[in-house]
Amino acid sequence: MVGPHPEFIPPARPIIGEAEIEAAVRVLRSGRVVQGPEVAAFEEEFGDLVAGRHCVAVNSGTSALQLTLMALGFGPGDEVIVPSFSFAASGNAVRLVGAEPVFVDIEPGSFCVDPEAVAAAITPKTVGIMPVHLYGHPAAMDRIMEIAQRHGLAVVEDAAQAHGAELNGTPVGAFGTAGCFSFYPTKNMHSLEGGMITTADAELARTLRLLRNQGMEQRYANEIVGANMRMTDVAAAIGRVQLTQLADWTEQRRANAKFLDSAITGMVTPPVADGAKHVYHQYTVRVRGNRDAAQARLTELGIGNAVYYPTPIHRLKPYLTQDGTPGPWHLPETERAAAEVLSLPVHPSLTQPELERIAEGANLAGGAR
Repeated sequence: MVGPHPEFIPPARPIIGEAEIEAAVRVLRSGRVVQGPEVAAFEEEFGDLVAGRHCVAVNSGTSALQLTLMALGFGPGDEVIVPSFSFAASGNAVRLVGAEPVFVDIEPGSFCVDPEAVAAAITPKTVGIMPVHLYGHPAAMDRIMEIAQRHGLAVVEDAAQAHGAELNGTPVGAFGTAGCFSFYPTKNMHSLEGGMITTADAELARTLRLLRNQGMEQRYANEIVGANMRMTDVAAAIGRVQLTQLADWTEQRRANAKFLDSAITGMVTPPVADGAKHVYHQYTVRVRGNRDAAQARLTELGIGNAVYYPTPIHRLKPYLTQDGTPGPWHLPETERAAAEVLSLPVHPSLTQPELERIAEGANLAGGAR
């Protein structure tokens, strides 16, 4: 029987080991701390994760999305199709370039964008599709790419939570026009803060490099209007260390999820689509009963938990209409997911006793009223 426990299991546990600390100190002592050799090496090494694509390192996952949309020339009058069930950055990046997000519904199993909803939302103003590989599960990229190619649309993969995820053997970030990753501390790998853009298009990669560095490749020879969204060499050095451990951490996350799948009966465990490699940035269940009561019970039992995301983007204040309503969107699966989802710890540093506590606690909390 699980009871109150003094040792709290956090929902995430960022890993910062001696190797990361030593890498950061090495760079600081070198004096080359911004957009130097560590960044170039990190970009080269990350390419192995995305089928050899060009990689452009930036200072955050949000910057990766924004710069990509800028490089593609998206702006006022353009529409980008985005799932509303995501972190706000997915919609914010579209607005930051002056374009308008068109929100569509998700598939109930994967929590990722529904390709049929994407196809139905295309208008003459549509210039791109932004599928989100939510929680580490790949979106249905085979179907999304077919739709995009048929209509001549760019595809920008929001892979912020999906480092190493695959669909039918192809890694996320290697399907679309570009892919965007985040290295925030709670992600499957991190650089304290940072992001990476991946693309098969060499000219797009060059434009991205210009945009992140005030529009210049050579110092003071500005070619276009750009921004300062560079990655530091300290961040890149940490990211390089983390990248060497990503495969092992991913397999541990998948093993942890497999155990939870087998042991949790009181909540609906996350399904995995055929051909998908889920990397479990989050282990997200559905609570059929009272979610608030379930969360309270889990917290009482010392088990960290969180809701990602309680408010879909289309219901957030910046996206409401002038009269304060959510607009014309009909997104039933999105609304249902926002009311039911609950993420449990799955990070690679969990011990077997902790996994057993999480499963038993979830079974108890699943019946909370």
